[in-house]
Amino acid sequence: MDTDAAPARRTRLDRVFAGIERIGSKLPEPFFLFVYLLAALAVISTAVAAFDVTVDVPGKAEPVPVRAVLSTDGLVWFLTNFVDNFIGFPPLGTVLAMMLVVGFAERTGFLSSAVTLVFGRAPRWLLPYAVAFVACQAHVMSDPSLIVIPPLAALMFKAAGRHPVAGLIGAFACGATGYGGGILIGSLDGLLEGITEKAVKIAPLGVEVHTHIAMNYFFAATAGLLLPLVGGFLIDRVLEPRLGPWTDPDGEQTAELTPQQRKGVWRAFALLAVYAVVAFGTWLIPGSFLRGEGGALVPSPFLDSIVPLIIIAFLLAGLAYGLTAGTVAHRADLPRMMTETVKDMAGYIVFIFVAAQFIALFTWSNLGTLIAIGAADGLRAAHLTGFPAILVMVLLTTVANLFITSGSALWSLLAPVMIPAFSILGYDPAFIQAAYRIGDSTTQAVSPLNAYVYILLSVNKKYQPETQLGTLLARLSFFVLPFFAMWLLILAAFYFFDLPIGPGSGIRL
Repeated sequence: MDTDAAPARRTRLDRVFAGIERIGSKLPEPFFLFVYLLAALAVISTAVAAFDVTVDVPGKAEPVPVRAVLSTDGLVWFLTNFVDNFIGFPPLGTVLAMMLVVGFAERTGFLSSAVTLVFGRAPRWLLPYAVAFVACQAHVMSDPSLIVIPPLAALMFKAAGRHPVAGLIGAFACGATGYGGGILIGSLDGLLEGITEKAVKIAPLGVEVHTHIAMNYFFAATAGLLLPLVGGFLIDRVLEPRLGPWTDPDGEQTAELTPQQRKGVWRAFALLAVYAVVAFGTWLIPGSFLRGEGGALVPSPFLDSIVPLIIIAFLLAGLAYGLTAGTVAHRADLPRMMTETVKDMAGYIVFIFVAAQFIALFTWSNLGTLIAIGAADGLRAAHLTGFPAILVMVLLTTVANLFITSGSALWSLLAPVMIPAFSILGYDPAFIQAAYRIGDSTTQAVSPLNAYVYILLSVNKKYQPETQLGTLLARLSFFVLPFFAMWLLILAAFYFFDLPIGPGSGIRL
């Protein structure tokens, strides 16, 4: 490759990305960012509440008021819920529990050895696309995928002699920005369908509409196949070249595995295979305690137990490998390795201490609800029709997703407005739900309210200690517009060619 010519061909692109990184680098440290956001929230919510602003939320008998943080009620609520806001922060328990066992498996040597064995000899050019493909199926594992997959991708890149941060950031960006797609049906599909089913009943549509968990399957599967091509290209040609050459600060070199290490990996794989067969087999057996009401596979206790099931898998794999390879020689090694992992998570815990307060107050103030419902009402009032109306809906959802990062929470607010409004115009609720997936995915990776971004930052610092939040968000932003464009192209193809969105579900009623 001509190293002199390459930069010239990317001059404009380099300038754009350099500008993004410069802007991003001006963001304060995450802890102080949320301190400033808390102050802004207090002022804005109090100012809005002074005008007695309320929000009409479908399904609620009375309007929901915007609450003032700087009021007697606000201060009392904040002080009495301060500890609960921190301890009860939804991602905190999941993140800490997952990182305990992932850190254990990493410290035993299982993760690095497994990645070296499986991907050490894989073609270098294939890795970005393999990482992007796996990450774009992430919604099957739900949110834990954003904790598990990126560190593994970093190890894959490192084993192949490539920059581990490219694998780390690329996997997270593809997993978050492509979250609504995938060739497998997962818990996200069940969550969205349940909300859509309730929203369909709000307005009489003149026809009977049946919703089911696979009603977006053709659309989501198409995205799960095409988005990885975009993601792999961005990792390989945009992200990694900007990171520069990789030099391991510890001077470690990827080496051949010893016979004991290989034996440990294969034993761990065998144990995981048996565990997976038992877990999935128990779920699939009719009448199983892991099935849902009426024997349903989705929703079910099995899907609700994904996190503990994954935790057990990492523990089993780490122990099987460690006992075989000799990295776990005493029972005290297990808690010791977990303790070392908690030390690495100290910065994240400190950050969550203040971030949890902001997110809890933001939810309590109802400002997020005001933004989401106001955007939906504005679209309905504009009387847009056709594909432009769908585009505006996607854009509004994309912006609202920056403030309400829970996909089910945002759809719970928007579906009762969007589904009746667009169904009256003749659109199938399945198509509206498919369009929502785009907005729910595209800005996930760059939302400052996404707690998993800060997990990514803490892992990134293991490879590049100088990395700041702004730099990380700038690098994640490389993926937003290209993914958004591909999402829209897929949606447009289904719309204009009148293709079925899923089995029995089309564009129009």
